[in-house]
Amino acid sequence: MKNSALIVVDYSNDFVAENGKLTCGLPGQQIENYIVERIEAYNNKQSDIFFMMDLHYEENKYHPESKLFPPHNIIGTPGRELYGKVNDLYQNILFNDHVHYLDKTRYDSFCGTSLDLMLRERNIQHLEIVGVCTDICILHTAISAYNLGYAMTISHRGVASFNPSGHNWALEHFKNSLGAEVE
Repeated sequence: MKNSALIVVDYSNDFVAENGKLTCGLPGQQIENYIVERIEAYNNKQSDIFFMMDLHYEENKYHPESKLFPPHNIIGTPGRELYGKVNDLYQNILFNDHVHYLDKTRYDSFCGTSLDLMLRERNIQHLEIVGVCTDICILHTAISAYNLGYAMTISHRGVASFNPSGHNWALEHFKNSLGAEVE
């Protein structure tokens, strides 16, 4: 895992919990244990872990998603907290210097964030990406990672979506168009 980082994308209550504002529901819940395993593996080796979290504000008419999706991941709400066991684990490791939490305001974890700079400072060349939604935020993050020259691993056990056909299409796209290792 040297020169590799784990990127955990949008694994929040609003995207995963049964009552989440934009939940992928059961598919998102079913990847929880795998994500916990991957976080533990990276943490045990003190390898970098980046929690990338969607950030929205109440009634922001200027955000492009406001026309596409209901309000979700609103700052200061329980919906924006990490989901379940992932949140419990995060609370136990958050003060380690290899654990990072970055807000993002677009699908892409690189857009408008310091993610690329932080990865390059640490000489990270490979990313393992987990989280939700496969065909939205995971997809846009993976495309940027590819364009920035990162190698990637994306496991079907670590990503989920509320759209099964979009999920399957994205997995094929990661492998066939972005050269990612898809497990």
